Amino acid sequence: MKNLCPCCSEKLYDECCEPFHSKKEFPKTAEELMRSRYAAFAIPNGEYLWQTTLPSKRKFHDKSELEAWGKENTWTKLEIINSSEKEVEFKAYFTDKFGKENIHHELSTFKKVDKKWYYVSGKFLD
Repeated sequence: MKNLCPCCSEKLYDECCEPFHSKKEFPKTAEELMRSRYAAFAIPNGEYLWQTTLPSKRKFHDKSELEAWGKENTWTKLEIINSSEKEVEFKAYFTDKFGKENIHHELSTFKKVDKKWYYVSGKFLD
């Protein structure tokens, strides 16, 4: 049985974020990258999260910590609030390791370098 993609696109994972996670393809828009990063937290795939962070910002991120945060939470829903060429506002719904339901509301900034999109930074909202 095929699984739906965790990014809430209503597409099958194999036809949505998996090609990005396996490096067969690269996201064509900031929103595609954002969705694929959410899915990478849900799976979890810390390597992908680190690789899709702008190289000059990677020193502020740790692959194992990214993966651990993905693992210790249950990711339940992604809601895109607004999307433009270089920014995506979203709400990520998750249940933490203590069973508490949370909403992570962020405005993420992305940058295209050599035809590839990268995560630059995020501003927490609410």
